[in-house]
Amino acid sequence: MNTTFKVLLGMALGIIVGLIINLTGLNAEGTWANHYLTNGVFYVVGTMFVNALKMLVVPLVFFSLVSGVCGIGDIKMLGRIGTKSFFLYLVTTAIAIASALIIASGLGIGEGMNAESTASFDGKASPPLSTVLINIIPSNPISAMAQGDMLPVIFFSIMFGVSILMVGKKALVVSDFIESLNEIMMKMVTVIMAIAPYAVFCLIAKAIADLGMDLLAQLLGYVLVLIGVLLFHLFVTLQLVLKVLSGLSPIIFMKKMRNTQVFAFSTSSSNATIPVTLRAVTKRLGVKNSVASFSVPFGATINMDGTAIMQGVATVFIANIYNVELGMAGYLTVILMSVLASIGTAGVPGVGLIMLSMVFAQVGLPIEGIGLILGVDRLLDMVRTAVNVSGDAVVSVVVAKSEGQLNQEVYNDPNADALSDLHLEKNPTA
Repeated sequence: MNTTFKVLLGMALGIIVGLIINLTGLNAEGTWANHYLTNGVFYVVGTMFVNALKMLVVPLVFFSLVSGVCGIGDIKMLGRIGTKSFFLYLVTTAIAIASALIIASGLGIGEGMNAESTASFDGKASPPLSTVLINIIPSNPISAMAQGDMLPVIFFSIMFGVSILMVGKKALVVSDFIESLNEIMMKMVTVIMAIAPYAVFCLIAKAIADLGMDLLAQLLGYVLVLIGVLLFHLFVTLQLVLKVLSGLSPIIFMKKMRNTQVFAFSTSSSNATIPVTLRAVTKRLGVKNSVASFSVPFGATINMDGTAIMQGVATVFIANIYNVELGMAGYLTVILMSVLASIGTAGVPGVGLIMLSMVFAQVGLPIEGIGLILGVDRLLDMVRTAVNVSGDAVVSVVVAKSEGQLNQEVYNDPNADALSDLHLEKNPTA
């Protein structure tokens, strides 16, 4: 069995085991399954895997971005790549929130529903845009790396790479060294991926076991509509963007992104999935590192397609429950706020709920209404993260194609860098 099949099998078995634990009541506090499995083996193995991926994020982004800038050799091209990526991320986010509002309001989810929840939610203010812009330039780049603040890391990496280009031949040894370090980090991704099927099983099993099925049934309409809009954006909107702007095959794209989507689903973190996304985009889809090293970490920070869809559906759902008429002005406000918030809250932990509380406050919805959907947010976060990383990859491919930085032979080759069983040479120099 190749790794792709193993990962999908681990995901399927995780869902089955999680459902068994949940439906039989073994997830109750104090039971042996809850103590030794859900919060024992599943939690430990899953968390170790996610930590291993997070361990790679900052060094991989730094080395990859610096080597990418050096590989471009043209500061003007770097500016074009950044501008195109930024514009496409905002456009896809706007399309995502608009489609969510149209579909959710058309289906009338939440109308006549008397949902009750003991959960509460206190809105947390997002930092002002001025603060976000100031913090892009790190006063201490080492501290930014230690804390995993991606925008400052990206800024410092670009400045470092541009400075290497400006120094010229004297810095050639540094650029070659960083290129070698980048290859080493990509090899570390391969090593960690060897345990992926087992980690995916543990992550999925714990998530499904912890999810209250009664709550899921109560909010079934909200859950189904949100998942439906997310899948519509993934399979229709993003694929149309890919086909229209690049002319490439969406079918090939989806097949090659399948592994990355599963990892994103399991980890619920775009940042933690950066190493896997970067590998898939460069090795499987043929995007040159000069583009992918910028667009992937940048997208993981500001691309909010999945989160924007959640905001749209949740806004309509809560508005219908509380009998609040939003109107066209309210819907336009939600779209504008979501797009602006995707920039203003970039890199902020818990960004989805922060953005949602901002939207609710702006259109006059009770922020405590978020407590109604908190119970199922963990499951839905998994789905929207998979959509987010797919959006990152689509934009990377489109930008690379427009800049002549895409190897179409690699893109069209179904076996390009296909992950298989890992074999490490004990003595490669022998």
